[in-house]
Amino acid sequence: MNHPRGPGTQALRRGRYSQKNGIYFVTAVTDKRIPWFQDFSFARLMCNIIGNPAGLSDAENLCWVVMPDHVHLLLRLRETPLQQELNQLKSRSARILNHEIGRSGRFWRPGFHDHALRKEEDMLDIARYIIANPIRAKIVKRCGDYPYWNCIWL
Repeated sequence: MNHPRGPGTQALRRGRYSQKNGIYFVTAVTDKRIPWFQDFSFARLMCNIIGNPAGLSDAENLCWVVMPDHVHLLLRLRETPLQQELNQLKSRSARILNHEIGRSGRFWRPGFHDHALRKEEDMLDIARYIIANPIRAKIVKRCGDYPYWNCIWL
């Protein structure tokens, strides 16, 4: 089946390599950028899925935020490749959310954006970037005013 993808999607996947114990900053976007998570119950449900240790089969979730039409995650991989982890998380959350919404079909845009952190990069800076996303989007003025995030350092 041929899925419409944005420009550069194939290039993003080409050469993608997941390093065991690697740390990755990941963004997944809802299909057609529909702001499903503006709805409190859907946002809380996604928080429960992401925040549940079973939400990721073989990765440690260090930091995350649920925005109206996307999520940001900071993950430390174990054995399972990043693509497999994200596919499982997106598939599981799509089934749960589609059931809750009362719809079927694609929930997430195919693929995801990822950035592997190098040793010299500061994980805390990336975590601050992630949780400050609602401020940059002008949804809130302070991180504490936004309920849909968590971070192991804060």
